[in-house]
Amino acid sequence: MRLALLSDIHANLLGMQACIAHAREQGADQLALLGDFVGYGPEPAAVLELARDLADDGAWLIQGNHDEMVLDPPAVAQTLGEITALWTHHQLGPEHLAFLRRLPLQHQHDKVLLVHASADEPAAWRYVYHLASAQDSLEALSEQPGKRFSFVGHVHAQTLYSRDEQGAVTLRESPVGQELLLDSDWHWLATVGSAGQPRDGDPRAMYSLFDTAAETLCFHRVAYDHHAAAARVRKAGLPEWLAQRLELGR
Repeated sequence: MRLALLSDIHANLLGMQACIAHAREQGADQLALLGDFVGYGPEPAAVLELARDLADDGAWLIQGNHDEMVLDPPAVAQTLGEITALWTHHQLGPEHLAFLRRLPLQHQHDKVLLVHASADEPAAWRYVYHLASAQDSLEALSEQPGKRFSFVGHVHAQTLYSRDEQGAVTLRESPVGQELLLDSDWHWLATVGSAGQPRDGDPRAMYSLFDTAAETLCFHRVAYDHHAAAARVRKAGLPEWLAQRLELGR
């Protein structure tokens, strides 16, 4: 199975569509969407309707923290996340909210564990962004019988960590576009990147592709019309900074 892993779409329909199209060109035969379908971006309803269609066709979906936030946003929003959650809530119908509410916090298949944030406590929405947090997540993975690969989102970056037989955790080199062979005796954790809101200075969308038979992982970047995506942010009346983030990738 060639498993395409998308996360942190953030209501960016163009970025989502570009990653899915690229993944299919690469031979992906299973999709996994790792949460944060909404928040920040201008097209939450369209993204959720596409996600629902993909789920009907067999895609695996899990919930992210922004998906949770939009279900019951604060009446008085203060942070940018809260402001866009409140805006998003009013763009969605009851069927969209019900769809988000039903999404699980994790999905398991064979040797693979999918969560939006850290595997050791998915509901706490902890970021996996350094060795200590990766170690917590990998230890939790190692305690689940038969599970050796965990794929997560949340951090809007593409990183790869390994845990060897002695429990030592290492941040691995993870060049884009190169198939990486994952050692069969170790545990592995990858953050798959953001399909909808890159933050590393590169506006190209991100997703990852895992071959479950060969046990190889490839990080991908996909060019798409990010200027058009930014124009949709402005048309929706969302903060200008969110449009600039898509244009600059930061």
